[in-house]
Amino acid sequence: MTRYGQARPPCANGDKIVPNARTISPTAGKGRVLFASLIGTTIEFYDFYIYATAAVLVFPRLFFPGGDPTTAMLSSFATFSIAFFARPVGALAFGHFGDRVGRKATLVAALMTMGLSTVAIGLLPTHATVGIVAPLLLALCRFGQGLGLGGEWGGAVLLATENAPPGKKAWFGMFPQLGAPIGFILSTGAFIVLTSTMGEAQFEAWGWRLPFLASAVLVFVGLWVRLKITETPEFQTAMDRKERVKAPAVTLFAQHKTALFLGTFSGVTTFSLFYLMTVFALGWATTGMGLARGDVLPVQLIGVLFFAAFIPVTALLADKFGQVKVLIASSVGIALFGGLFAPLFGAGLTGLLIFFALGFALMGCTYGPIGAAMARPFPTAVRYTGASMAFNLAGIVGASLAPYLATWLAKTYGLAAVGGYLALSAAVTILALWGMGRVSPETEL
Repeated sequence: MTRYGQARPPCANGDKIVPNARTISPTAGKGRVLFASLIGTTIEFYDFYIYATAAVLVFPRLFFPGGDPTTAMLSSFATFSIAFFARPVGALAFGHFGDRVGRKATLVAALMTMGLSTVAIGLLPTHATVGIVAPLLLALCRFGQGLGLGGEWGGAVLLATENAPPGKKAWFGMFPQLGAPIGFILSTGAFIVLTSTMGEAQFEAWGWRLPFLASAVLVFVGLWVRLKITETPEFQTAMDRKERVKAPAVTLFAQHKTALFLGTFSGVTTFSLFYLMTVFALGWATTGMGLARGDVLPVQLIGVLFFAAFIPVTALLADKFGQVKVLIASSVGIALFGGLFAPLFGAGLTGLLIFFALGFALMGCTYGPIGAAMARPFPTAVRYTGASMAFNLAGIVGASLAPYLATWLAKTYGLAAVGGYLALSAAVTILALWGMGRVSPETEL
């Protein structure tokens, strides 16, 4: 029995699991691999975020009409949360094939699942056309998005980290993480262009569909890139040594529960902060504060630039000082930011600019090292399943209901309560990270 609860089970041939094989294929093109991990997550997060934006701007009126604006918004946020509950299902399904068949083929399947679900949303009839069937179809497509993203993230991180040389795990692992801010910039930029070039009637009639339909082009590009990569060296070594397990999920839950538990709660604040900064902030600014979306979206987009800038900075720091130390420091900063939530958010557009810049910078600090940190505790034979499950369970705990709860807290108790909710989330993550370091001090965290 090793630290983290990682008993190394014998495989069918009696061999033992070798969790960190370092053989690097001489033919592996590191640049191509990193670009493939980046482009895939960029597309996946673009798809995910255009739904989040539409869930605020158009879905309440087009798919949930008939009630007051707040009720419609909450109904829209409820469908938004469906994807987070679908993601662990995707993590188990795609993780099984990722650990049994290979990282490359599974990543292609995950990208197709997400892309087709997104394009389908752009073709859906609205409530005015088919009544209650419209939100049901929307929920089904949202489930498909979550299913695909559940299998995407873990594979993309492993594609990068399993090709990384020693001492560069966090740096390589941050490339798929950059897909989050880039995807957000693309999705928000698309809605900024559309809302500024067409009237409200045109936008609600058909303009909102264009970002969803455009995903088809992006998915084609992503597939073209990913079909040209080779299998990761560590997984190839595991196959050569016949180290794969028959049921990765069973092995994960039987022998790696501690790693899964700590990994899940180490990512709670990352998700809570992001969806408070995006979905909730946009919704409250445009409904609770009465600001125009054309004013809020550009300010939010500026903030995302800080998100992107701090991801590589903290990845470098994590490789130098340790992933857990950097993540704990980032989480402490997020807890303090919770105290500034209400004053900054309520200070008009200038306050919002500071709010988004500071909040997204902290988001980059926690998001940069989290990919490598979540993947490391698991051996190669269950790493796809383990890292994917930890990441997506963290999404359920930290983000699935965050926009809904934050909207309710803000309406009932004020914005200061939302800041307190964020600070509590950070405290939970700090405890999990502390436990991660205590349970496995010998790992390069």
